[in-house]
Amino acid sequence: MSLGFRNEIDITVWLASGTIADVAIRPRSRPPLTRLFAGKPAMSLLSVLPRLFSLCSVAHQVAFLSAVEAAQGEEATQTTVRRRVMGVVAERMTELLRGLFVGRLALDDTSAGAVRAMVQATLVLGGASDAVPEALRRDAVAQIKAALGTLGIAEGQVLAPGSVLAAYVARCEGEALSPPAAEQTFLTAADDLEIVTRLLADGAAYSDAPELCGNIPETGVWARRERREPVLPPDAGPAARLKARIAEVARLCAWLDSGQDDLDDGVVASYRLGAGKGAAAVECARGRLYHAVALDDEDRIASFEFLAPTEWNFHARGPLVRSLKGSLLAAGQRGQDAVRALVGAFDPCVGFSLSFREAGRA
Repeated sequence: MSLGFRNEIDITVWLASGTIADVAIRPRSRPPLTRLFAGKPAMSLLSVLPRLFSLCSVAHQVAFLSAVEAAQGEEATQTTVRRRVMGVVAERMTELLRGLFVGRLALDDTSAGAVRAMVQATLVLGGASDAVPEALRRDAVAQIKAALGTLGIAEGQVLAPGSVLAAYVARCEGEALSPPAAEQTFLTAADDLEIVTRLLADGAAYSDAPELCGNIPETGVWARRERREPVLPPDAGPAARLKARIAEVARLCAWLDSGQDDLDDGVVASYRLGAGKGAAAVECARGRLYHAVALDDEDRIASFEFLAPTEWNFHARGPLVRSLKGSLLAAGQRGQDAVRALVGAFDPCVGFSLSFREAGRA
């Protein structure tokens, strides 16, 4: 299968007298799922999705399965839903850690080994379809807890002093980047039905540049934190966002360990939109992921659309732009590194390029 789409975001930061005057984002191009898969049996796509979406592949599989079931008028059992939630949560932990380490920190042998152990353990829990025996689940969770402890993420969401993560967060503190007090709006499960209805009706015209009543809300770690801590700093910089990510990793580990029934952030939701039409929302690492499908009478794909968190957070008028525009920036490499850290804290699901230019210059 040849997939001719550009899997990178280009970000240009325009500077004027130590202030970020403007931010321009050239979005990625996205795979045209309806064109790729129209006429194919719906369930034949399950083996393709992990190759098409290498990040958050479990979340994509769960979203697709849930959307197809809704289109068929079926409802997953509680056992199946819980298994899917556990798989999404385990994958979310892996992706949150990936965003902390990959391309940012040089790990010593001990830390690198802990990351590998963490990934292996979450893979045990991460299947979208296979049940995990209780003894194996407990062993995997114990391995995750030990790995997080080695990395400096302790129980109670405490970041161990002297750990590689604590040192990195400390480097992001300070005044290298001083964001403005930007207006904050957040995507929630209450928005799901409007989004999936528009997604199925308008397809790529909506998913390439989504909006809600003219607003571009933020989704992801910071939005989930707002549900638990209604008063968030409107000028949060890289360090605050990294701390929120670390706290969520610890919280998810505690949930896996306790076996509670309710994670309280709408991990998986599905919606029947009419005969042969269904959609689903999955709360993955980077935010709320949507799939919407329409099936013909033989359960073949008639329409298949998706909307990923990156399209909200890296929208041309979205949360990243609002957080950067008007910021005071330290001169030279120190300021540029702070901008890169903030972009990384929003964690796009594809690569990005970042360039700096002086306003008024071509």
